[in-house]
Amino acid sequence: MNYPNLFSPLDLGHVTLPNRVLMGSMHTGLEDKASDYEKLAEYFAERARGGVGLMVTGGISPSIQGWLKPFGGRLSMPWHKPRHRKLTDAVHAEHGRICMQILHAGRYGYHPLSVAPSKIKSPITPFTPSALSTGGVERCIGDFVHCARLAQDAGYDGVEVMGSEGYLINEFIAARTNQRNDAWGGDAARRMRFPVEIVRRTRQAVGRNFIIIYRLSMLDLVEGGQDWSEIVTLAKAVEAAGASIINTGIGWHEARVPTIVTSVPRAGFAWVTRKLKGEVTIPLVATNRINMPEVAEHVLASGEADMVSMARPLLADPEWVNKARTGYSERINTCIACNQACLDHVFQNKRASCLVNPRACHETELIVSKASQRKRIAVVGAGPAGMACASTLGERGHDVTLIDQASEIGGQFNYAKQIPGKEEFHETLRYFRHQLADNGVELQLDRVADADALRAGGYQEVVIATGITPRQVSFPGSDDPRVLSYLDVLARHQAVGARVAIIGAGGIGFDVAEYLVEPAPSPTTDVARWTREWGVDMQLEHRSGLCNPQPEAPSRQVWLLQRSEGRPGARLNKTSGWVHRATLKAKQVTMLGKVSYVRFNDQGLHISIEGSAQILPVDNVVVCAGQEPNRRLADELIASGMTVHVIGGADVAAELDAKRAIAQGTRLACSI
Repeated sequence: MNYPNLFSPLDLGHVTLPNRVLMGSMHTGLEDKASDYEKLAEYFAERARGGVGLMVTGGISPSIQGWLKPFGGRLSMPWHKPRHRKLTDAVHAEHGRICMQILHAGRYGYHPLSVAPSKIKSPITPFTPSALSTGGVERCIGDFVHCARLAQDAGYDGVEVMGSEGYLINEFIAARTNQRNDAWGGDAARRMRFPVEIVRRTRQAVGRNFIIIYRLSMLDLVEGGQDWSEIVTLAKAVEAAGASIINTGIGWHEARVPTIVTSVPRAGFAWVTRKLKGEVTIPLVATNRINMPEVAEHVLASGEADMVSMARPLLADPEWVNKARTGYSERINTCIACNQACLDHVFQNKRASCLVNPRACHETELIVSKASQRKRIAVVGAGPAGMACASTLGERGHDVTLIDQASEIGGQFNYAKQIPGKEEFHETLRYFRHQLADNGVELQLDRVADADALRAGGYQEVVIATGITPRQVSFPGSDDPRVLSYLDVLARHQAVGARVAIIGAGGIGFDVAEYLVEPAPSPTTDVARWTREWGVDMQLEHRSGLCNPQPEAPSRQVWLLQRSEGRPGARLNKTSGWVHRATLKAKQVTMLGKVSYVRFNDQGLHISIEGSAQILPVDNVVVCAGQEPNRRLADELIASGMTVHVIGGADVAAELDAKRAIAQGTRLACSI
């Protein structure tokens, strides 16, 4: 058997799960409107067909006070049940099992009705919560129990009680947010009474034959959190109260240690779950950055956990489990943990999706069906847009030729995969290599496409995905050979000196900065090195698992510069941009805004900031000042009357955007 531990059944007493894969909870944005539950049902059904052992919904509030945002997903009234029945019926029709996560946002609620153990504002929301009265605490426990009963009536196989990530239950447990001195606060025993009562009373209400997962914060990663002895005590109490499974929660949303972004090592927190093994007898679930079967199998085989939780990997590929089980793991569309289409969308009140799988959460709208007429189509450019378009066209039955002047597919991904912390892009390229071959796409590499050959090739339509050309900058000395483009560094691997100025502080500028300051191999591939860099205590001798960060020395001295005002990197993605800024700060990168470039000579780069002249004593300048669309071929073909589609960077190159490129390529292919 492939991955024998991953595919061994798990007996929970009243039910046996077919494998050890838990599809972890993740908000999609479809939970909040009754009209979206048909779409949400198909989203879960597709993953049930894909073989997931047990899945958990996004967070559903047990009350209005517990909303994540106004009019968010809620199950507190009998008339809410029919929409949830759509989900459970769809999953059960595919022989799957599903639990509903009960999530009370506490002080993380983005609305003025939020409540918490104490009146302490969260640093990530604008609203100050009201402190729950003693009666309010009791009513809140009742809300959890009532919600669980309604979930049972709606056909769910169980519930997950969300006790981590800084939401209400976690706020009760931590002295940081619980400053009460009554039966629900004070010492650790009273602080943990709230979750234990929720689990105990829920078990009494739902009976024995209903799964209760408790999401336990095993590593708070914020000042004033729990110490390890308190976590063990709570785990034992939750088991005694009737939990079926304990799932691992890592970090609060306000923590300044990254927990799920791509620079976190694979299975980077499984060691935390392992420390709890033997302290309880119910199954334990490891989570965070488990994205391939080999990683999951190692976690299980080494005894670090009894199950593995994956949320985003099943956004990326709903067939993940079936592919692993049948020996096709090399064809898994791997989650690269970029957050760009999932968490970033959710925090912007958009529907979640996936950068590498734009069908995620759009299953009822973006349908890959066989084409009514087979066409001969050329796709020029094998970057993200071109790969996605060509493979989808081939899947639909078209006769497709993919042409690129490079010797390998990938385009800009071949540069991204070299950046420390972005090694997962290797997996995306591996996936597309198989997709193109499996879908019969003729691949022509090392070929420069020209208009005459395309016109003579008998193609009915041409897709131009020729990408971008780097934007040039001009100042005295900008033609010096020591002034390089980012392609000189990442594609041509030209030598770079010990002191470097980077012009342009967008995504590419940050990537190049990390490439230049991080040693090889990167700490992102080594859990012990990574935890030292970020100040995570693997011995758990310090409260909350925090200790002093010990960043490794930078490989170079780097200045990161931008013409515009404001903080460099302010426009990076919401859930990962802060990680990049913190990384460069730890590597002593100097970040400057409102910079004018005066000249470059043997003294270095002469700049001016609001009229104040400076000389940066650098050996090289690397230009990352944006891109221009490469549309020459498209314009020539359009002028000749051919049917031409322009996608990806060739269409819009304001900032390289693989999410838009892959989605655009996929959607175009589904429309031809």
